[in-house]
Amino acid sequence: MPEDLSAYESSEMLPERKFGWRNVFVPSEEDPRDYGPVSGERETLLSYLRAYRQTLELKCRGLDAAAMAARSVPPSNLSLLGLVRHMAEVESHWFRRVMAGEDAPRIYRTDEDRDAAFTGAVADPRVVEHAWTAWRAEVEFADGFLERNDDLGVIGVFEHRGRREELALREVLLHMIEEYARHCGHADLLRERIDGRIGQ
Repeated sequence: MPEDLSAYESSEMLPERKFGWRNVFVPSEEDPRDYGPVSGERETLLSYLRAYRQTLELKCRGLDAAAMAARSVPPSNLSLLGLVRHMAEVESHWFRRVMAGEDAPRIYRTDEDRDAAFTGAVADPRVVEHAWTAWRAEVEFADGFLERNDDLGVIGVFEHRGRREELALREVLLHMIEEYARHCGHADLLRERIDGRIGQ
């Protein structure tokens, strides 16, 4: 284990638990998330997806490479950096491969290491920069696809357990919301373990 990660992973050096700002992570004027009213199924789904993407970014704000790569709940291989890499892979899979039908290569996952998004999340600024670049590129692609496709019933096709399955865009959006929500919960705990900072 690199020495610069040890401070984040030692049970004897737990940070004091503290809110970022009152009971939220950042002051309202710094919060990019829009909790305003929305109308209709499409805008509701897109609003939740956008907010969860922004939440993942917020939970990583202000951290160096060592903190981003810290696996702070041993023996889990989860880290904030791993989550960013994983979500880049997830965005690419569902929007680029399944919905757009592209034969896009995996970003991190390999036949030898299906968990490479997490196992390769090391404390290197270049690895962190690549992760954010990959994630933002996949989010941009997904947003472009969503702009071009108003119909939530448009079908994507993917291979699952040896058979082809079809999924409507609304189902993909719901899955993406679920995926981000789950991992933002992980990010809450990871960030708190790093510097004690909590808040929604």
